[in-house]
Amino acid sequence: MEFIIISGQSGAGKSSAASFLEDLGFYCVDNMPVALIPDFAGLCMAGAGTGRYSRVALVTDIRGGQTFDGLFQVLDQLQAMELNYQLLFVEASDEVIINRYKETRHTHPLTRQGHPLPEAVKLERVALEPVRRRATHILNSTGLNLSRFRGELLRLFGMTAPKETLTVSVTSFGFKHGIPMDADLVFDVRFLPNPYYIPALRDCTGLEEDVRSFLFGYQQTQEFLRHLEELFSFLLPQYVEEGKSSLVIAVGCTGGHHRSVAMAHALAEFIDQKGYRVEEQHRDISR
Repeated sequence: MEFIIISGQSGAGKSSAASFLEDLGFYCVDNMPVALIPDFAGLCMAGAGTGRYSRVALVTDIRGGQTFDGLFQVLDQLQAMELNYQLLFVEASDEVIINRYKETRHTHPLTRQGHPLPEAVKLERVALEPVRRRATHILNSTGLNLSRFRGELLRLFGMTAPKETLTVSVTSFGFKHGIPMDADLVFDVRFLPNPYYIPALRDCTGLEEDVRSFLFGYQQTQEFLRHLEELFSFLLPQYVEEGKSSLVIAVGCTGGHHRSVAMAHALAEFIDQKGYRVEEQHRDISR
């Protein structure tokens, strides 16, 4: 069982961290009172065998205005329960946190006690220092965009190999029926020789060997696939590094029966061989 307690500075990204961990399959609870953590942990340990609570993350912070003596006592209780927890501390520079509050117009918890924002940020940093010293992991979000922030969390807590965090959907389509609305990248293969004009191939599809043999018998088809393979050998690791979880590649020809189907199938096979999760679809093949 994985049990992660997320704490740190207000405005540093604790809620974003919890949201991404939820995408990774964690059961997440935000702003849990410290006193409830041992009972909650006990329930999770009891239900871990069902799979629902095998990965748990919770956020506890200074929103209640409390000190953290109670948190330290809870951490000792968790150790006594033989729960192997991890404490993630999320922080950022004072300047970054102040700018985030100004941009979002949210209220820092300690400003409600009458402190100006810069002073509130400094006071919270001092109050949290004992928690920071107990942290298993410290994540500084200064200078990190959302993708890089997610990438750091993936590096710390992702169970799967990096390639397996990206799902690539390769779909064929016909331009006369419209470009898929969810496409991230669109490739037009209408320049390739068209099997439609071969009577024996007209009623076939690009999944059939006769059509594929016809298409890949041409040098330009082989060259285009080679360029696609080189492109995605470069692109896919970059998307993984940036924390992208899904990519939709659309390959189109006129009707979506022959050329786009054959090329999408060949590209999906290549991406699968590279170790990525691939979903292959042919939107207009039956039209």
